[in-house]
Amino acid sequence: MKLTEIWIYPVKSLGGIRLQTARVMPKGLENDRRYMLVDENNRFITQRVFPQLALFKISFGEGVFKITYKSDTIDIPIHPQWENKLAEVKVTIWNDVVEGVELGKEFNRWFSERAGVKCKLIFFPEENERMVDKDFATHGEQVGFADGFPFLIIGQSSLDELNSKLEVPLPMNRFRPNFVFDKGKPFEEDGWKNFKIGSNEFTGVKLCARCAIPTINQDTGGKGIEPSATLATFRKVGNKINFGQNLVARNYLEVAEGDDVEVESFQ
Repeated sequence: MKLTEIWIYPVKSLGGIRLQTARVMPKGLENDRRYMLVDENNRFITQRVFPQLALFKISFGEGVFKITYKSDTIDIPIHPQWENKLAEVKVTIWNDVVEGVELGKEFNRWFSERAGVKCKLIFFPEENERMVDKDFATHGEQVGFADGFPFLIIGQSSLDELNSKLEVPLPMNRFRPNFVFDKGKPFEEDGWKNFKIGSNEFTGVKLCARCAIPTINQDTGGKGIEPSATLATFRKVGNKINFGQNLVARNYLEVAEGDDVEVESFQ
C-alpha cells in the first residue's frame, strides 16, 4: 500500500490544501487546523451549521495563507506575531476551553461579511495545550482545532466501495482526511492498530464517527442526504456512522506521497 494523498485544512471547516510532503507534529500535520472561526460567544463554528464555509478556499502564499471567497482574497499569516495580551482569548471547541489568539478586527470583518455570520478568526499557538480525549490517548497526545484527534486516514478502497452503492459517486474531499492510501481492502483501516507511513509511526485509536459535513458539496456549499443515508445502511454502529480511522503519532518526522504504508499490528 502507498500513501497517495496528504491534506491539511489550515482554518477549521474551510477548504483544504493538498501537499506532496508534510511534517508530522504533536498536534497534527504542520499548519493543519491551527486557525478557527468562532462566534460572538467565542464558540467554534463549522460547516455543520454554516455550509457556506465550504466556499472559502485556501492556498499558500509567501509566509501567508491566501483565503479566497469567490473573487475576494485576504492573506493571513502562517506564523502570526502578537504583543498585545488582549489578543489572547479563551475559546470553546466541543467541550474543550483553550487559549487562542484573536488575529484582529480586519480579519473578523472580512470573514463575517462573506460568511454572513458575525465571527472572529482565532489562531492556536503550537505551545498551547489541548489534550486528546484521555479515554483514547496512548501517551497524553494533543490536538489542534481538529474535532478530536490530530490525524485521520481513509483508504481509497473504502471510498470506492461506498461509491459503488451511490447513484452519484462522491470525491474524497467530502470526508476531509489527512491521509489517503491505495490498494488494501475496503475499510481495512478500521482494524489497524500500529502502522507506519514511510518512517513515521502511527496508532489507530478510534473510528471516525461522521457528522453532516460529508453531505455538503465542497464546491457549491449545497447540502444533501448522501452519503449519510447510504452509509447508515452498512456502516452504522449504535447511533454512529463510521468512516475512516483517527490516529495519533508515535514519532514526529515527515511523510510524503508515495511512502509505503505498512501495518504492524491490528486492533
